[in-house]
Amino acid sequence: MDAVILDAEDIKRTLGRMAHEILEDNQGAQDLVVVGIMKRGYPIAKRLAFLMTQIEGVTVPCGRLDPRAFRDDRPAKAEDESEIPFEVTGKRVILVDELIFTGRTIRAGMDGLMKFGRPSSVRLCVLLDRGHRELPIQPDYCGKVVPTEREDHVLVKVKEFEGEDLVELRSGGMK
Repeated sequence: MDAVILDAEDIKRTLGRMAHEILEDNQGAQDLVVVGIMKRGYPIAKRLAFLMTQIEGVTVPCGRLDPRAFRDDRPAKAEDESEIPFEVTGKRVILVDELIFTGRTIRAGMDGLMKFGRPSSVRLCVLLDRGHRELPIQPDYCGKVVPTEREDHVLVKVKEFEGEDLVELRSGGMK
């Protein structure tokens, strides 16, 4: 059975709340940068950076990070599609992904981020936390926590790739 976890309006409201939470926690946008983990974390990151820019009236830079070369659970990819056109050293980085499951993508992302410099801090922001961590990595900012079974599938769709914003839970026994 499929269940809608977040529809487009839920996602919009959630990102607005998270943008305010990030700014409040960091006392504004000073030295704040946003980096989205490719593929679906990047559109979420762009939206958060845009919202924070609107709220603060100060541009919050946003870049994208390709973690594939740093994965320990998949074959490494030679090409690197990362694009971080701003200084990372000394900045407060908000690392964004659409969801967190085992923590392996985030670990790879942190390794990849360090090739761009040494941030003063890195905070993790995810739209959805579904549990089942294999590594001791927890989000600092989370849109929604959804308990799942390990074999369940969570599909995050973003309009930039799938033409719609939607988060669905598909039970493990269903295809």
